[in-house]
Amino acid sequence: MKLSTKGRYAVMAMVDLARHAQNKPVSLSDIAARQEISLSYLEQLFARLRRAELVKSVRGPGGGYRLARGSAETRVSEIILAVDEPIKATRCTEMGATGCRADRSKCLTHDLWEELGNQIHVFLSSVTLHDVLERKLTPRIVEATPAAANADSMAAAS
Repeated sequence: MKLSTKGRYAVMAMVDLARHAQNKPVSLSDIAARQEISLSYLEQLFARLRRAELVKSVRGPGGGYRLARGSAETRVSEIILAVDEPIKATRCTEMGATGCRADRSKCLTHDLWEELGNQIHVFLSSVTLHDVLERKLTPRIVEATPAAANADSMAAAS
């Protein structure tokens, strides 16, 4: 799966916002400087995040942005989808229920990549900004791997 800079930068900026918004708005110029992201690019992303009601803008001196909800209620998948980033692993274009190729058939690996995209979406839907800030990702990843499940089964059997 290729996640473009749009999705990655939006998540980076939102994590930064969650980290630095201690009862005060955070300016985009501060986020841009800390994360080394173009200010004009952030402005475009935050316009979309605001429309998706993930952030609120505060005008005036000392203004900036705040999270619309707590970091524990804001999911990474919501951020990526808000900036119009599809969570897909296929290179196929949608051509209806019949298939993705010119002859309306599915390519040989279509179902594999489609399921990978679904699993990525499930994973990103399970991760909140709070999880990223607290670095609570490793157990979630380890629990999801077949090797970990096999190791657990073998340990339980002995």
